[in-house]
Amino acid sequence: MIQFVIEALDHTDAEGLNRRMAVREKHLEGASVLKHNGNYVVAGAKLDSDGKMIGSTMVVQFPTEADFKAYFDNEPYVKGNVWGKINVYKFRVANI
Repeated sequence: MIQFVIEALDHTDAEGLNRRMAVREKHLEGASVLKHNGNYVVAGAKLDSDGKMIGSTMVVQFPTEADFKAYFDNEPYVKGNVWGKINVYKFRVANI
């Protein structure tokens, strides 16, 4: 399995949080499917100093880069224009 880290910050426009909330349930449903299929490693929301969601960090794993791309291209936060600045890189979880 190839592991990937997704570090994303939400768009900061006035409607950014509304877009996040509009697709959040689909995002969480997708994360549940990832977990069921063994693709989910760990994930959560990035928070500002007031506890407001401002982004996401996810560690996921897929057999191939093409499988990851197929997931990522259909991620609700990508398709819903929630995430603005996105960094994706390969990762290896330490097995200790």
